[in-house]
Amino acid sequence: MRQGIFISFEGIDGAGKSTHIDALAAALRAAGRTVVLTREPGGTPLAEKLRALALNDPMDPLTEALVMFAARRDHLLQVIEPALARGDVVLCDRFTDATFAYQGGGRGFDLQVLGELERWVQTVPAVPGGVRQPDLTIWFDLAPEVAARRLAGARVPDKFESQPAEFFARVAAGYARRCAEQPARFARIDADRPRDEVWRAVEAAVKSRGWIA
Repeated sequence: MRQGIFISFEGIDGAGKSTHIDALAAALRAAGRTVVLTREPGGTPLAEKLRALALNDPMDPLTEALVMFAARRDHLLQVIEPALARGDVVLCDRFTDATFAYQGGGRGFDLQVLGELERWVQTVPAVPGGVRQPDLTIWFDLAPEVAARRLAGARVPDKFESQPAEFFARVAAGYARRCAEQPARFARIDADRPRDEVWRAVEAAVKSRGWIA
């Protein structure tokens, strides 16, 4: 049986994640892989309920972090781990790096506490002595002001999307910090380029791992 593959897509809204997740799913299916597309927060009935709370209801940073990790635990146990055990490819729109970027960077919440929550929530039997992390994290790095222009008028913003530019500057710094700490699993993509160029960079990152030809 083929080994499961876990790929997360990270970046602020407007960076182009969704377009390229769908394109990568198509490429992997063409290569004969079974693909599970999912998202965070969300991915299960319970986690989707928690997503609605996290994205819309006011709460303090600790409560917000706990809600995100509660949704993640259910998602991990109900969707991600079973898919990886079957040998599927999991493509997830955001994972824990987003919590470190948004709650840690954007909100300024204690990174050590987030690290403890990460260990508690992502410790699973399939990863002896460690925590579940993506095999590859594709980070769409885009200046907040460019993302804001792309999103202007697209939809009613949730409580995160309506934050000021300074918040997203801190989020971007949070992503950069995670990338610097764990460079082996990150592929930074310059998302301020034409769509076809961004796709070629995504494709190259996946090809470098031998997952598509």
